[in-house]
Amino acid sequence: MRTRRWVWLGVGTAVPTLLLVALPAVYFVTVYGCGEAEHRLARTMARETVLAAAPARGAERVDAYEGCDDDDLFVWAGRTYRYGGPAEAALRRYREAAEADGWRRRAAVAGEPVSVCLTKELDGTTAYLTVDEADGGLFEVSITADRQNSEWC
Repeated sequence: MRTRRWVWLGVGTAVPTLLLVALPAVYFVTVYGCGEAEHRLARTMARETVLAAAPARGAERVDAYEGCDDDDLFVWAGRTYRYGGPAEAALRRYREAAEADGWRRRAAVAGEPVSVCLTKELDGTTAYLTVDEADGGLFEVSITADRQNSEWC
């Protein structure tokens, strides 16, 4: 009789523990994070021709990247270029190259820190192209998107 009580106590402890620990662990291992859809979107974005458009002749590509945030499932791809010329010329070049490739200007927002922001439908979601001038003559051209249609600039 006493053994039976210990068995039931063990089962009564094991079942809630299993539900509280094992099920979230199974979710984390099988569902959490970036999947094939996000990786496909990142590859699609990385192939966009506007990313390969340097700000001007003589500009040097410093970095190329793409990836996905496992927590929020947003995806990015971009390039960084070193360019010593005038920022206005580089921003105009990107705007023209992007629009020629089907990117559309987004309505300007007062006080917006981003110099260029355009949108385009990529792999079934709205992607956002931004061009930022950084210190030291660097320009970063990046595309960001997610499946929740968040606004990225």
